Amino acid sequence: MQPTPSESSKLSASTKASDRWVDMSVLMRIKDLHFRAAAVVDGFHNGLHRSPLHGFSVEFSEYRPYSAGDDPRTIDWKLFARSDRYYLKKFEDETNRRCYVVVDQSKSMEFGSITYAKLEYARTLAATLAYFLTLQRDAVGLLTFDHEIADLLPARFRTGQLKRILSLLNRPPRGTATDVRAPLNHLAEIVRHRSLIIIVSDYLVDPESLRAPLAFLRARRHDVMLIRVIDPSEAELALDQPTMLRDIETGREIFIDPATAKATYQTRFKQHEQSLIDLAGNLGIGWTSLLTNEPMDLALLQLLNRQQRPHSGSRSRGYSKTTGGRG
Repeated sequence: MQPTPSESSKLSASTKASDRWVDMSVLMRIKDLHFRAAAVVDGFHNGLHRSPLHGFSVEFSEYRPYSAGDDPRTIDWKLFARSDRYYLKKFEDETNRRCYVVVDQSKSMEFGSITYAKLEYARTLAATLAYFLTLQRDAVGLLTFDHEIADLLPARFRTGQLKRILSLLNRPPRGTATDVRAPLNHLAEIVRHRSLIIIVSDYLVDPESLRAPLAFLRARRHDVMLIRVIDPSEAELALDQPTMLRDIETGREIFIDPATAKATYQTRFKQHEQSLIDLAGNLGIGWTSLLTNEPMDLALLQLLNRQQRPHSGSRSRGYSKTTGGRG
């Protein structure tokens, strides 16, 4: 679907306002999910052209960075002359990798203190990642979940796959509580080939409950990235006066006086975050944390950083432990 003139003018104004990234307040006013994803990826490419990484973003589907042990005969010397970096011509059998984007659609993701909720941000991020990976000729699949699997689309690289992913992301959520374990265990059981698995969630669960399913994925040799999506008010407990709060998953109500609760809340919030970071580090899993008012380009940059790091025992693009984002 093509953007309307008004949407195009909004995006143009946003691009001028920022040297590198698409402004989130403008992006989320665009209704079409495909255009949102394309806008983020295009803005990301333009940002790289103006950054020290210039030359990398031009031909993702045809080149990969040089790694020690690669055959120097495949170096593109013309690209080296333009970018002062070594890149290899990538053959067809190196371009296809299996990737799954996993999206939490539980009730807690419907919270938002700004003009859109965490779920809308997560869906847009998932669409952006799928779009970005499709451009690289990777086979992309989707899994959405709440307390159980909602939708599962196997990874494919074929005409119409991105459209199917966007269609599933546009479905209204129907779940309540969050249970990450069952969906991830099921994914590990059915995905036999080594894949990149990117899990987008607010991770408002006991970090130890994630250890077994994530370890199961790693035992199956899958590369895993955790992307946490948090509303700004959740990071700071942005309350001005005593308030009765209701848990949107359980319905339980609790009275909060920010004058006395804020310090304790922030301490526990940071402890929970550090537990997630430690868990990811111990399992060799990538970690990125984003506030919903932060650019999604940061997740793409994290993905690129992982792509540029060689993986032992693999000639194709590999992934290694990365801890980044706000964590």
